[in-house]
Amino acid sequence: MLDGRQRHDWSIASAVMALIANIHRDPKRSRRLNPSDFDPFAKRQRPIKVGVSVLKDVFIDGKFPPMPQEAHG
Repeated sequence: MLDGRQRHDWSIASAVMALIANIHRDPKRSRRLNPSDFDPFAKRQRPIKVGVSVLKDVFIDGKFPPMPQEAHG
C-alpha cells in the first residue's frame, strides 16, 4: 500500500515539475519535458542494441527477427 501511495504522490509531483520546467524552458534550445522525465517510478524504454546484419535483414531483405524476451523481475 505504501508503494502505491508513493507512486501516486510522485505522479502528481512529477506532473507539476514538468509543467514548471516547460513554462520556463526556451523552446528553441530544449525539448518539451514529460512528467516521466521527473518520476523515479516511470519505466524508461532502453534502445535495443543490434548488429548491422540485423539492420540489413530488416531494411534490405524485409526479414524480421524474433522479438527479444525481456526479463521480468
